[in-house]
Amino acid sequence: MAIRINGAEVEAPEDARVSLLDLLRERVHLTGTKVGCNQGACGACTVLVDGERVLSCLTLAAQVDGRSVTTIEGLAEAEALHPLQAAFIDHDGFQCGYCTPGQICAAAAMLAEVAAGAPSYVTADLTAERVPLTREEIRERMSGNLCRCGAHNGIVDAILQVAAERAA
Repeated sequence: MAIRINGAEVEAPEDARVSLLDLLRERVHLTGTKVGCNQGACGACTVLVDGERVLSCLTLAAQVDGRSVTTIEGLAEAEALHPLQAAFIDHDGFQCGYCTPGQICAAAAMLAEVAAGAPSYVTADLTAERVPLTREEIRERMSGNLCRCGAHNGIVDAILQVAAERAA
């Protein structure tokens, strides 16, 4: 089988010990996905597998054989930025930019989780059909993605903007 990465088929590595992060960066040369802690604690390596966020440093490439992986490079369509990419720029949702690819991929999955009605630890009404997306809700849902520069307010503002645009 093969792994579909940003729409292109890539052969799964023969070595079952290769992480998805290493496959993306070292073999496919998609360097947008960052190496942060390499222990699953920072979220810099977050990518989407079949639309769900995963930490690529903790995921073996063999685990995604036959599945679809989307990296920061695959979120945009042709020459147009993904709405989250544009919103991060508009709201200064980055400073050094190192965590930004993981933040954006996590935010894309998080918005899908909210749209599907998945509650979080801070969701007040677990029986509600629609989860209201508050600043607190976003901060909780994005807590696995760290920004050491302190751009959290811009990140939250960017996510709120895209959520509002989708709701309109």
